[in-house]
Amino acid sequence: MKRKVFATWAIVSILLSPAIGAASERTLSTSRQFVLYGTDVGLRGAISHLAEETKTNLLTILRRSDSWKTPIVVNLQFPQANVPEIPPVAIHFSQTGAGLKLQLDLTISSDFNSASVERELLRAILLEMIYRQQPDLPPGTAYVDPPDWLLDGIVAVSAGRDEKALVEALEPLLATDKIAPLADFLRQRPILLDAPSRLLFRAYSAAFVRWLIDEPEGRSHLGQYVDNLSLASNDLSADLKIHFSALNDNSVEKTWRFRVAQFCDSQSYQLLTFAETQRRLDELLLSIKVTDTNLRSNKTVRLDDLSERKISAADSKALSQLSASLILLRVRAHPILRSVITEYAQIAALLAVRKNPKAGEHLSRVRNLRTGIAARMNKIDDYMNWFEATQARTRSHVFADYLSAAEAQNQAAPRRHDALSVYMDALEGQFQD
Repeated sequence: MKRKVFATWAIVSILLSPAIGAASERTLSTSRQFVLYGTDVGLRGAISHLAEETKTNLLTILRRSDSWKTPIVVNLQFPQANVPEIPPVAIHFSQTGAGLKLQLDLTISSDFNSASVERELLRAILLEMIYRQQPDLPPGTAYVDPPDWLLDGIVAVSAGRDEKALVEALEPLLATDKIAPLADFLRQRPILLDAPSRLLFRAYSAAFVRWLIDEPEGRSHLGQYVDNLSLASNDLSADLKIHFSALNDNSVEKTWRFRVAQFCDSQSYQLLTFAETQRRLDELLLSIKVTDTNLRSNKTVRLDDLSERKISAADSKALSQLSASLILLRVRAHPILRSVITEYAQIAALLAVRKNPKAGEHLSRVRNLRTGIAARMNKIDDYMNWFEATQARTRSHVFADYLSAAEAQNQAAPRRHDALSVYMDALEGQFQD
């Protein structure tokens, strides 16, 4: 996406005037690239640390040293009742008589999200990197934003990042062979996506960046791609193919699906929770796909259905696949459910070779065992919740997301903007401070 570089020093002076007038409210980061302004010194320190960590993660992925040239001004502010239209984030890329100027305005609200702030800091860092060798851009020149897949992907694959939620978003699509084509993914605009689709976009971005950096000399080529983004065309795929030969292959879509599966497999060492194991077990037992050779179509059946009828060749093949899937699930399953999953795998395997005449009784016994385990786990959860609410001296923060959502819902009511209402909101903010 291309934007316009602001033309005059006067605009920059207006933007920076609050910060320039208060030298004591400034923090300089350790690399001296980030100059942070804001009234809260603790907040400035935290954002400074996050900015340096974000840059370190990027340089580690690209295997580059820090050689910045343009400082990045970060202006931190809190929501103001009399100016409710202030955007949560705004980046200003300006040309002045002294060269390029980069400023990132962040509004820190009660629903502060460090991941989104990290993404905007990364955007500013990449912009500085893209135009590092072009300090004399004429005013009014269009500049290129880093692509969204690059921002989301780099944040996702940074060291120490938990990719569990991303993998869980992709696994159902892998199981049903519904991975989006690479070209379609690259054309998506995250700003137009709803929350589940936005999570899926981040997952695709992580898998794509992981693929690119795992290619021979991939990190170096990704760095070259970033360096040349200022010359990018409107065809993202064409620009990428210049730097990554693997994207020119005729079987690129097949490789793309393989790389997505590989990304998911890289997280397979993490054990599932009890609830996650239950959900995946239900998906396997209640959605067995059997191919009807006569009609050349697939139909979905349950394991209970197959135990009550004569097994055909197509049924046998589906049951064999089910048994293999259950054995794979057992590896990552919650320990208390592993014996149950083993029992189901044995039933499926015996049905596949038509050697389980009492499959119905066996299934009933395993089902009762699973129901009893679930009831016991619910009682344990209830007890632990009661203990935390009434007995624990410290909080586990398990319910932090729920409480934040409830608070956000309470604050979501539209505010009036008449003079009296704005005045009362300002008074309320002063008393809360």
